[in-house]
Amino acid sequence: MDRMATIKLGLSTAILAALASSAFAESGDRAQIAAAVDKAIRPIMREHKVPGMAVAVTVDGQRYFMNYGVASKETKAPVTEDTLFELGSISKTFAGTLAAYGQALGKLSFDDHPGKFMPALAGTAIDKTTLLELGTYTAGGLPLQFPDGIKSDADMLAYFSAWKPRVEAGANRGYSNPSIGLFGHAAALAMGGSFAGLLESEIFPKLGLKHSYVTVPQDAMADYAWGYAKADKPIRVNPGMFDAEAYGVKSSAADMIRFVEANIRPEQFGGTVRKAIEGTHIGYFDSAKMVQGLGWEQYPYPVSLERLLDGNSSDMALKINPVKALNPPKRPDGPTLYNKTGSTNGFGGYVAFVPEKKIGIVLLANRNVPIPERIKAAHAILTALEATAK
Repeated sequence: MDRMATIKLGLSTAILAALASSAFAESGDRAQIAAAVDKAIRPIMREHKVPGMAVAVTVDGQRYFMNYGVASKETKAPVTEDTLFELGSISKTFAGTLAAYGQALGKLSFDDHPGKFMPALAGTAIDKTTLLELGTYTAGGLPLQFPDGIKSDADMLAYFSAWKPRVEAGANRGYSNPSIGLFGHAAALAMGGSFAGLLESEIFPKLGLKHSYVTVPQDAMADYAWGYAKADKPIRVNPGMFDAEAYGVKSSAADMIRFVEANIRPEQFGGTVRKAIEGTHIGYFDSAKMVQGLGWEQYPYPVSLERLLDGNSSDMALKINPVKALNPPKRPDGPTLYNKTGSTNGFGGYVAFVPEKKIGIVLLANRNVPIPERIKAAHAILTALEATAK
């Protein structure tokens, strides 16, 4: 064998060995991750009688999917990474992204007031708030939900025209669908379209999300899971005022892990999209339990399970909490976990990621699993993911 042939054979052997080693490592990681997910998810499904769950994780850009149970108890269709789940309030992260995109385009400023885009509100108490305060739930004590009877745009305008603040704006956080709903609605008007239309025609395509919707089209209905509540009958979310902005997105584990990876590496996108994603990572108000951004909520990482539970507690969702404005607003100084929970009557989800560690997780279930259970499971899985990260 001549010298060149020997060199080629040596290189080929080295390459094959490297590939085999890489495949073995990836296989080992997959087994380790699958075991961690199984350990966290299967007890939840048993205890809460969850028909189906889709779990997606990303580690160093490598995606893993673990699917459990059925999307419909009636048809027995299995859950896959393409099964559509109702995201509930995880939808708010898209409201933040769309508005940040509008600001990057120069269509709006977060210092604008809603009356600029909705003349009927000019001069009212709500018009004294800024878009930023609306988007961070610090507008002065808007309620968690609209009162019963708010069904039309005219009803909505009448409600906001008559609204009076309960607490000082910019100093108190009260989690609120009407608040972020008005934020997203005004941002869409500033961009010359409807919120749902802009999500589906601009934001989803630019993020590479091909199976995410506000209104699920007929050709995707076969992938749309049924949710299950106390009566254990199949249900889906009912439309409501600002549903698209606050809780109306339906998506899959495959799309949502792409969204997570977009947030982990926004530099993979062009300037405007990158600015939009990075804009949602800016912290604006510190509640002492977590920092509120646009959609995403932030925690210094590593974060204890107790702190994560505290920041996602019912007190944070249902009560008004004092906050301190970050002046100037800023992206975190060190490793940070971003998260958001979401629920509808028949569905429950959770998304979390740590850009500095290149790890992230998506949990989607067709039952409204208690939020603490989701947090505990995700925290355990993220801890296991970090162990496999390079």
